[in-house]
Amino acid sequence: MDSETIGFMPATEWAEKIRTKQISPVEAMRALLERITALEPKINAFAYLAADQAMDAARAAEQALMGGERIGRLHGVPVTIKDLAWTKDMPTQNGSLTSKGFQPTEDTPVVPRLKSEGAIIIGKTTTPEFGWKGVSQSPLTGITHNPWKHGMNAGASSAGAGAAAAAGFGPLHQGSDGAGSIRMPAHFCGVFGIKPSFGRVPYYPVGTGDLTSHLGPMTRTVADGALMLELMAGPHHLDYTTLEAWPAAYSARLSDWVKGKKIAYSPDLGVARVDPDVAALVRTAAMRFSELGAHVEEVSIPWGGPGPELIRFFWSAHMTNRKPLLAKWEKQMDPGLVACIHDAENIRVDEYQAARERKMRYVADIHRWFENWDFLLTPSVSVAAFPAEKLMPDHWPSHPWDWVSWAEFSYPFNMSWNPASNVPCGFTADGLPVGLQIVGRRFDDLGVLQASAAFEAIQPWAGRRPPLS
Repeated sequence: MDSETIGFMPATEWAEKIRTKQISPVEAMRALLERITALEPKINAFAYLAADQAMDAARAAEQALMGGERIGRLHGVPVTIKDLAWTKDMPTQNGSLTSKGFQPTEDTPVVPRLKSEGAIIIGKTTTPEFGWKGVSQSPLTGITHNPWKHGMNAGASSAGAGAAAAAGFGPLHQGSDGAGSIRMPAHFCGVFGIKPSFGRVPYYPVGTGDLTSHLGPMTRTVADGALMLELMAGPHHLDYTTLEAWPAAYSARLSDWVKGKKIAYSPDLGVARVDPDVAALVRTAAMRFSELGAHVEEVSIPWGGPGPELIRFFWSAHMTNRKPLLAKWEKQMDPGLVACIHDAENIRVDEYQAARERKMRYVADIHRWFENWDFLLTPSVSVAAFPAEKLMPDHWPSHPWDWVSWAEFSYPFNMSWNPASNVPCGFTADGLPVGLQIVGRRFDDLGVLQASAAFEAIQPWAGRRPPLS
């Protein structure tokens, strides 16, 4: 089997072919690593590629298979882990020179969960410094390039995961999302990604960003995302915020789409500017849900107003946990991150508490609104990919750190903890992907997966591949 075929093979197919001995874990892994080695210099999706470890694990998987041992649901299937997630046998460097060479002594919980089902961790994917921005570059790893067009943004802190998924560097990629960092690179790179309900997937160490960061899958198909989420999710004692319930059988119930769903479509959440080509593609995609028997209505969003002020306040305030690094490292850190930290230096505790009160009212308004709707559809991001050396597209106002101005659609649901996905919904005239965001009620991760799968069925995307040689 050639390296391109294996690189783009869905995890569901990969696992089945290994289980039935149609492909060898060793031969498949060797082919995948050959593809990555050939294309990685053009993409730069990996902060750390564990090729030797992956081959050793593939040989062990083959021995287990031939010896009749227990076979997990991802036996021999490659997975990448984001460079913000702790791994005890690979460095976790946070996209920062300040963390270069950092080696944790334990794994974040999703790593052993995936390994227990036979998955093979092949490396760590790139992230901007400490995951602070929506652009795919960092002082440690440089630019991660969008596979659809070299030099263009692959988007947000899970950029390496999104680029790897789009480039055919295997089927399963772990991302994390504190203000859109699963959905945004999925949009820019033309792949599927879901930010589940907060607490669905354990995240350790627990972050200090007022409980807004979520772990989730980035894949090329909804079925792969459902399977990966199912295996990552569930309570864990090291993350006190995790939900008590174990996940539903997501991968077995994707076809349970129910006609008559009430779906709201908002082109702007009442606050966002959107590029015309993105807006047109998203509007067309949103209206296609009527073909599935759903009731789709364009609506005005009554709760959107406070969002921009809240995200800018909290994004800057929460970045001050990196302030102690400035004394030694400021000149070697991302200048936008440094500016973001400095902007919040004089925030008082009472100001922070008052902002949290406003945030809680904002979140309550979101959930109250969802009492009348099953899903909300929006653009995932306001723009298509732009040059990755820039913080802002040329046709947008400049700012020392405020990339959020072109990403107003994702962060509300980090604050409110609703599940939300990105599904690819078309390409601009320049051949760059655009994504549709599907938001569900809190805890309805299954519903968001089902809605995503329903759209995938009428407008499939996984067969289209970026022009890589």
